[in-house]
Amino acid sequence: MEIYLLAIGTRMPKWVDDGYADYAKRLGRDCKLILKEIPSPRKSKSEDAARVKQLEGAQLIAAIPADAYAVALDERGKSHSTDAIAARLGQWFETHRRVAILVGGADGLSEDCLSHCRERWSLSAMTFPHALVRVIIAEQIYRAHSLMNNHPYHRA
Repeated sequence: MEIYLLAIGTRMPKWVDDGYADYAKRLGRDCKLILKEIPSPRKSKSEDAARVKQLEGAQLIAAIPADAYAVALDERGKSHSTDAIAARLGQWFETHRRVAILVGGADGLSEDCLSHCRERWSLSAMTFPHALVRVIIAEQIYRAHSLMNNHPYHRA
């Protein structure tokens, strides 16, 4: 299975790239985590934030691989426990070759993105920096995969 993390923004700090790469590498052959960075449109001071969000949304939708099951990260989405994420990952293994997880820009995901996705997830009631979200998602996918495979990484 391939899980695509489609994220607005490029040129992340080294610690973000290193953290993401570490967890993605640990997954192994049966589950690949692939990051696709989407450049944020240039924004002038007079540019409307809603317009930028729409442009970002169009780029994210265009980046979703064909036949991928799309999941939006959204503060109004459903929160999941680690066990629930492992269960979802198991279901995805059975029913989907590709999954795309969408991470919006500073103003979130456009309504077009949200309606395009089949699920909405919330990582927390707290707001995280977009760079950190990449590492959190990579770690949680690795943790869920470990749990599914009885690997000792998850010890809850």
